[in-house]
Amino acid sequence: MAWTVALSNLVLAVYGFTLITGLPANILAFYTFLQKIRQRSTPIDVLLFSLTISDLIFLFFLPFRMVEAANMKWTLPYFICPLSGFIFYSVIANSVLHLTAISVERYLGVAFPIKYKLKRKPQNALIASIIFWVVSMAHCSIVYVMQYHNYLNPNITDPSKRNTCYEEFTDEQLKILLPFRLELSVVFFCIPFLICCFCYIQCIRILSRLSNVNVKKRYRAIGMALGTLLVFVICFMPFNISHVDGFVTGHSSEWRQHALLTSTLNACLDPFIFYFSSSALRGTFRKVLQGLARHLLFPRCRSALCCPLFNCGKPDERTQSSDDSIR
Repeated sequence: MAWTVALSNLVLAVYGFTLITGLPANILAFYTFLQKIRQRSTPIDVLLFSLTISDLIFLFFLPFRMVEAANMKWTLPYFICPLSGFIFYSVIANSVLHLTAISVERYLGVAFPIKYKLKRKPQNALIASIIFWVVSMAHCSIVYVMQYHNYLNPNITDPSKRNTCYEEFTDEQLKILLPFRLELSVVFFCIPFLICCFCYIQCIRILSRLSNVNVKKRYRAIGMALGTLLVFVICFMPFNISHVDGFVTGHSSEWRQHALLTSTLNACLDPFIFYFSSSALRGTFRKVLQGLARHLLFPRCRSALCCPLFNCGKPDERTQSSDDSIR
């Protein structure tokens, strides 16, 4: 892939937006789920906490990619190149598996509320999360295999002397890499997407038939279903289509770098899934917004009209209101 000024600016814009919006949201989610797990955890809390850690690791390595985009070539120490690629692709695959597990957990809770409530344990979600991490990292270790494949061949330029990162492949490497990418698209997109579609369609269908279900809970379930499917379509579909296109054409797709940009948005879109999935996070989010509103707007608005909007009453009343919102 040849860097251009337009591509560099696009990459920096998308990565910068992801970092600025995703980092505070994921830190807030990390704090909330950590407190929740310490008190009384549920399987969904464990899955969301693991997904938050995955996103934070991704955001930590994002500046390395931003440096490459700014310089329009790879200028950092070479060992960071395969490491950053390994983290990037592992987190993308790991996020897909976690979002799929969340959809299955929600479906079982709606379809079999009594039986599943008796059998569900946070330990099972923890085991599942560990398996997801191992499976995704094992698959994405292909990055190291490709970087050092046929490393001693004198006819191949030493990867550490290139100014590109995980972009240049020989025909021999592509014979291994392209079928493997096709397998990745099946395991980490096609199958999980079908599972999510089934689970959330069934959830919506079941909830729509229950007249005694709270309207807010129904809307949250629909919001989470649409949000998760939206993440799959926006973030993961283009990148996996590039895998299929590369396998069909016999070379890496020229637009693969653009498709990878949409996958990075996953780190800032996941918090929307967190919001619809966790009442604890909704409570924390409301408290943060109320605090910001009181700090920024209350000094300029002390009338009786503004106080009810931002909950700026007496301290003990604010505390009681916040406690009730979390419950």
